[in-house]
Amino acid sequence: MQKYVIQGGKPLTGSVTISGAKNAAVAIIPAALLADGVCRIENVPQISDVTLILRILQELGARVKLVNRHTVEIDSRHILSFCVPDELSRKMRASYYLIGALLGRFGRAVVSMPGGCDLGTRPIDLHLKSFQALGAKVSVEGGYVHATAPEGRLHGAGIYMDQASVGATMNAMLAAVRAHGTTTIENAAKEPHIVDLANFLNTMGADIAGAGTDVIRVRGVRALHGGTYSIIPDQIEAGTYLAAVAAAGGDVFIRNVIPKHLDCITAKLEEMGVQVEEYGDAVRVIRRGPLRRTNIKTMPYPGFPTDMQPQIAACLCLANGTSVINEGIWENRYRYVAEFRRLGAHIQVDGKIAVIEGVDRLTGAPLRACDLRAGAAMVIAGLAAEGMTEISCIHYIERGYENLVEKLQGIGADIRLVDTQDEDSQRAGQAG
Repeated sequence: MQKYVIQGGKPLTGSVTISGAKNAAVAIIPAALLADGVCRIENVPQISDVTLILRILQELGARVKLVNRHTVEIDSRHILSFCVPDELSRKMRASYYLIGALLGRFGRAVVSMPGGCDLGTRPIDLHLKSFQALGAKVSVEGGYVHATAPEGRLHGAGIYMDQASVGATMNAMLAAVRAHGTTTIENAAKEPHIVDLANFLNTMGADIAGAGTDVIRVRGVRALHGGTYSIIPDQIEAGTYLAAVAAAGGDVFIRNVIPKHLDCITAKLEEMGVQVEEYGDAVRVIRRGPLRRTNIKTMPYPGFPTDMQPQIAACLCLANGTSVINEGIWENRYRYVAEFRRLGAHIQVDGKIAVIEGVDRLTGAPLRACDLRAGAAMVIAGLAAEGMTEISCIHYIERGYENLVEKLQGIGADIRLVDTQDEDSQRAGQAG
């Protein structure tokens, strides 16, 4: 077991480089199953979710070669199995992309129900309805999703998303790309990683138009070939560092970003009195004065992302005045509130609404990460708090942030990764 130990109250300065997008990588890697050739994927983040999805592909029979720290080659030409091991797929939410990819490749898929962070009820009904619209017979038996195309290949169809679901939109694209005929996805989600998946598939020979709008058209092709593709920078990782500087103060260049993807985040930070300067592939964030209150409502892209809600809440804990957050996506996003209160934050929650009364200072305390983004928010709060903050259950955080400790140390944070077993042994030795 490991934990983060943070000595807070120090401004952040310097520069940090953003890794490839987690939410794109966990869909693009399964998409390589659809290609009849070697896919070379660059700018792959080194995070536990990526390690897990690569292990799953290897278990299915794909040949996976790590070219360097951020480049992987995947050869799926000899894959035979369409059944995903339960013990692996239950560890991550994004394992559901394997259903669409395997269904598109083999016309069959057997995948256990996905796991991941507990953010409340997150059914995959929209995913399954999309597969059924494409002609698949779908059932859930013994905790597994069984999907079969009766004729061995799916057929293009019209799909209407009852909600603009990111996962269901991407899964429908994966299933439809090798289907017979044209598929139209209406009320599609518009997030940058949806566009990235479409661009990857098009590079491999797919015919997808409209990604990034609410109508996506997929003209099915018989086969996809291999190729080389680089994943976009991670919007949420970049936003997390923006929020860290806003909370702790300082002056930091955040490199390898697409500034346009950050507009929904930087607009709110500027309302709070944070200075943000845009460059070609970087942003500079400066916070020297006090933070001002603001109101936040999470919405699908291009609105404020739910994956940034806990991090911005950490900043609002120190803002002058009363701020209101309206969580419009997940009902369990506020599980971090009890931990923030241990630091001295004043937060009241009523359903999807959180009211935050800014305080003059936070004080370090032991915290327990409860999901990926809440854990990142606790790191931000710890950087801004006076004294020492310890954060346990950091495996949640490492699902989505590459080299978090090293990157924060590089901009002046006093943060360490500590092995708790070593600490226990040391205390036992002192007691003896």
